[in-house]
Amino acid sequence: MASIVLAHGAWSAAWAWKKMRPLMRAAGHEFFSPTYTGLGERAHLARPEIDLSTHIQDVLSVLEFEDLKDVTLLGHSYGGMVATGVADKAADRIARVVYIDAFAPRDGQSLFDLVGPKAEANMRAGAQKEGDGWKLPLNPMPPDTAPEDAAWAVPRRRPQPIRTFEQKITLQSQYAPARHYIYAKKNGPGDVFRQFGERAKSEAGWRYYEIDASHNPHITCPDVLMALLTEIMAAK
Repeated sequence: MASIVLAHGAWSAAWAWKKMRPLMRAAGHEFFSPTYTGLGERAHLARPEIDLSTHIQDVLSVLEFEDLKDVTLLGHSYGGMVATGVADKAADRIARVVYIDAFAPRDGQSLFDLVGPKAEANMRAGAQKEGDGWKLPLNPMPPDTAPEDAAWAVPRRRPQPIRTFEQKITLQSQYAPARHYIYAKKNGPGDVFRQFGERAKSEAGWRYYEIDASHNPHITCPDVLMALLTEIMAAK
């Protein structure tokens, strides 16, 4: 049995991983999926001041209050920013970090730094037009999302506080847990995640994997994702 903690993606929340929960239970794992402040069932707490540090603390608090150790920490998409910060601050509790088509920042980088100026400008314009300057409008679901999944997911997604993308991460720990990167091969034009897959293939301390899926394998192919996570957790 493993203790698995999720750092979910932007605009999303714990609800988006409902297909993974029975798979985790069947494998005998404890699966913790905290929702960030201002999203999902905590959307009523949304405010302009929420930043990346807020979301890192959301996940750190679960580790601390549940007294979790030897944790497999999953970071999906934006959740890679959060997972990186959590692993830096609680390295003694983390056995491995698994980045699932996720951002993997270096010290001093923000998500906006990693997506590039054009994408940043487009998102900022959307926030000004539709989000009172601080709420980033929803990005589209992957085109291969089944209609029934889109009908379930889209109404539950919420705007992302812009400071979570603006704040540069500060990394101070001298110890980094084992890192694994899962690259989703069905990413489309403007793919920002390949850069991190290439880093994982070339840099010491990483293992690299691919999944024949688009950006949300926890929705489009949960069984395939679970099999790959099982393989990763069994690796020495």
